[in-house]
Amino acid sequence: MSMLSEFKAFAMRGNVMDLAVGVVIGAAFGKIVTSLVDQIIMPPIGLLIGGVDFTAYKWVLKAAGADGKGEVAIQFGSFFNTIIQFAIVALAIFLVVKLMNRMVKKEEAAPAPPAADVVLLTEIRDLLKAK
Repeated sequence: MSMLSEFKAFAMRGNVMDLAVGVVIGAAFGKIVTSLVDQIIMPPIGLLIGGVDFTAYKWVLKAAGADGKGEVAIQFGSFFNTIIQFAIVALAIFLVVKLMNRMVKKEEAAPAPPAADVVLLTEIRDLLKAK
């Protein structure tokens, strides 16, 4: 099998295609969650704690020069936003998985094997029918 045909067989397998679709949808979902957190959730939270924007929180290690460039800062406000985004994504995925699990038919449990005396009586019945 040539390298090209082997690669084609690999790339067209269902798992690879499912993964590709999942990555694309995940990226789009990430943008939606980022917008939800930055534009809808964080402003009311900032208002509740004094009208601050979390992205403005930073610890400046080196101030910017006269030209406004060269600032070195640890932006823990943006990190806080990212943590909230992760929590929202995790909750959303949990709810989707939970909903999907409810929608999937539960497999019926296999019936328990008949008791030994029932099996014996069935065999006796079948033998009597055969005579």
